[in-house]
Amino acid sequence: MTLSLTDPVRHTMQQILSWFAQSFESSTEADMLATLDQTQINALAEDCGLSPHQLLALVKAGPHAADEMPEVMRALNIDPAEVDFQMRQTFRGMQIACAECASKDQCRRDLKSGAIGKAFVDYCNNAESLNALRANPEMLLDR
Repeated sequence: MTLSLTDPVRHTMQQILSWFAQSFESSTEADMLATLDQTQINALAEDCGLSPHQLLALVKAGPHAADEMPEVMRALNIDPAEVDFQMRQTFRGMQIACAECASKDQCRRDLKSGAIGKAFVDYCNNAESLNALRANPEMLLDR
């Protein structure tokens, strides 16, 4: 007899394992940063083009804190790869804004329901940039 997990159980297990993995990644990065003194943190932040406060906030947010951004871009017919290639600084700034966002749950709901195209302007830290990119034909998926 073989043990078979039903799809809902398998999905739940995958979610739990993913949560543990993300927590581990975040805590490991935070632990590494905690070994640095303030001078080293300041230097690292400067190298990254961030304030020390931003650097600490981004590390705390974890490595997947801006995962919604490319999904939102694609939902708005914006090519994330093209923006990253042609407008690296803008793309990086948008990643930081996304990582610092307090509306992740709303964003995910709107992505899932397909309402993101109209709703994002009400809460997205990147709304202005996204609208500017939508107006630039070179940045669109369907050229």
